[in-house]
Amino acid sequence: MNKTTLGALLLFLVFGVLTYIKESRGVPNEPLKKDRVILAFGDSLTYGYGAPIDYSYPAEFEKKTGYHIINAGIPGEESAEGLKRLPQFLKQRPALVILCHGGNDILRKRSHEQLKNNLIKMVNLIKRSGAKVLLVGVPDFHVLGFKTLGLYKEVAKETGVMYEGKILSQIELHRELKSDYVHPNEKGYEMMADAFIEVLQDEGVLQK
Repeated sequence: MNKTTLGALLLFLVFGVLTYIKESRGVPNEPLKKDRVILAFGDSLTYGYGAPIDYSYPAEFEKKTGYHIINAGIPGEESAEGLKRLPQFLKQRPALVILCHGGNDILRKRSHEQLKNNLIKMVNLIKRSGAKVLLVGVPDFHVLGFKTLGLYKEVAKETGVMYEGKILSQIELHRELKSDYVHPNEKGYEMMADAFIEVLQDEGVLQK
């Protein structure tokens, strides 16, 4: 094999790897168009529990970006229930789903293995619908320091989706950012929106 052929082969392999990484991470070539719908799917952390109306993170996200975002948060819902509910919202053909779920499983000490399985199933449903996924890591509310439960990063890595795993743990550590032991207040929800926007901009999904 001569140098020219070897160089072409290496270039082809590098291009293939980069293409695979981009596709597996779900990063589009261009930012989402403004007429595309974003779905915020989750429990009370998505609903905006603990803050006045219009202060959920989806509401703040919409104000800051101009995208229409559907708030599909249900307080008290566990991941098994969310898995059953998700398909009806995917019928609306969102271009992006921000998935923040599992807090009630953690609070009620449900099986971590089952939570991980439910999250993977939800992510796969979203990907099969053609939408991008931003998975949000949820803290373990039972441990000192509110460290994000490790299974969230595992799910993101195994499914190849975008991931934000810091903001909720940061909020939980500061009483002035919460309305109670678990839920953010207005400022906390705004910080969630800002964190998600930053990740999506870095990934090329939103324009900076």
